[in-house]
Amino acid sequence: MIAFLGILIVMGSVAGGFLLAGGHLAALWQPSEFVVIVGTALGAVFIGQPPAVLRATLGQLLSLPRAAVGRQDCLDLLTMLAQIFQLTRKEGLVALESHVNSPEASALFTPYPRFLADKQALRFLLDTLELLISGATINPHDLESLLELDVEARHEGDQLPSRVLSNVADALPGIGIVAAVLGIIITMQHIGGPPSEIGHHVAAALVGTFLGILLSYGFVQGLSTNLAGKSGARKAYLLAQQHVLVAMQRGAPPSAAVEFGRRSLPENMRPSSEELTAAIRAKK
Repeated sequence: MIAFLGILIVMGSVAGGFLLAGGHLAALWQPSEFVVIVGTALGAVFIGQPPAVLRATLGQLLSLPRAAVGRQDCLDLLTMLAQIFQLTRKEGLVALESHVNSPEASALFTPYPRFLADKQALRFLLDTLELLISGATINPHDLESLLELDVEARHEGDQLPSRVLSNVADALPGIGIVAAVLGIIITMQHIGGPPSEIGHHVAAALVGTFLGILLSYGFVQGLSTNLAGKSGARKAYLLAQQHVLVAMQRGAPPSAAVEFGRRSLPENMRPSSEELTAAIRAKK
């Protein structure tokens, strides 16, 4: 929701400053300029991006109201992983088979609805557990390399929408100039008219430049940064899983394995050692 608050602040500041300077908001309403700028930007995106990236970009934009992965999500993840490893130490990896096959009905996963709803994180964990359950001989070093490849591949795809918006933001000032030039062409066609008419057309042309710059730096660039930040948080979330899984494969006890994951998290996402210990004890 903070992103929407920022949008309101930008709009309020621009409109408020314009009104304080004696301007009239009606002068900024130039539908033709909006059509040229927004239409050209969208067309350029459709030209340059495959359908899968377009769908991913739309999906991430629609998810803006949702909070990014935070400390509570990481605490739940580490607590859940500790439970999984405690189970495997008592009953072996085969005890996970029913949980992996039906995670929606699993007593291990259902207490953590946020994790269960995160298809990327859930698939990452299930794929790894399936590999371990299958009995495939894989040493910790190879497992670590495999998971690193998986995390990077997922993160690369996850970053594409923010790059799309960044490219749009870079192009918008230029598109605004295109709209302004079209406005000047229209002005020249009416050069023999009264000064008030010429002034109206010049103002409309300048609105094109104004809109291109405002949309770029006031909105789209910020949205790109927002999506990039969420993508980075999701990567850290997957890396925490990776470190815990590799530590487990090396034979570390559950408490030590989850500590590898906890220490890998950035400070703003990392639960304290006391919080994690208390959460694990509460689930025993």
